[in-house]
Amino acid sequence: MILLAITAMMQFASAQVSQSQMVAFSSSYKLEKAAKYVDAINVIKAIYDENSYEMNLRLGWLNYLVAQQTTSMSYYEKAIKLNQFSIEAKFGYIMPASLVGNWELVKEQYLEILKIDPQNTKANYNVGLIYYNKKEYAVAYKHFEKCANLYPFDYDSMLMFAWTSYFMGKTREAKILFSKVLLISPNDKSATEGMALIK
Repeated sequence: MILLAITAMMQFASAQVSQSQMVAFSSSYKLEKAAKYVDAINVIKAIYDENSYEMNLRLGWLNYLVAQQTTSMSYYEKAIKLNQFSIEAKFGYIMPASLVGNWELVKEQYLEILKIDPQNTKANYNVGLIYYNKKEYAVAYKHFEKCANLYPFDYDSMLMFAWTSYFMGKTREAKILFSKVLLISPNDKSATEGMALIK
């Protein structure tokens, strides 16, 4: 792990940015701002280097904007291979993968993020949702619990933690959690429904 981190740092340090790259990226940002996404893509492709993490990441994003999800995923994949510790590239990959409905690939990337950053709230929450929707409540519980511990006054985390507890038969815990949701969001429909089911 340490050797891989050192290798990644050396690659990062050795990658020099040329003047042409700076000009291309600057132009690409201006074109994106003007919603000229295809032109923004072409500017980067004109100087494209497959070994550039930044170019692959940028092309992943721009292809996502023009609804070229498979192409977007392939660029994000290249960025991930170039920097396997990059959480941003993994989150980037998740966006087009979600739109094409490949939930296994989405889950895989979230789990990869959690290997690097076990406390990542966004990844924990979304992995929790994936398992919750599959009715795998015990696994979902662990992820929502982590979110709720890190952000005890977060509406979404607390609500999902409450419902997961309820479906696991932890009614006492669920009641406390639903009451906390109602503290965050008074008269919340979902939390009120949960409390009624426990009564």
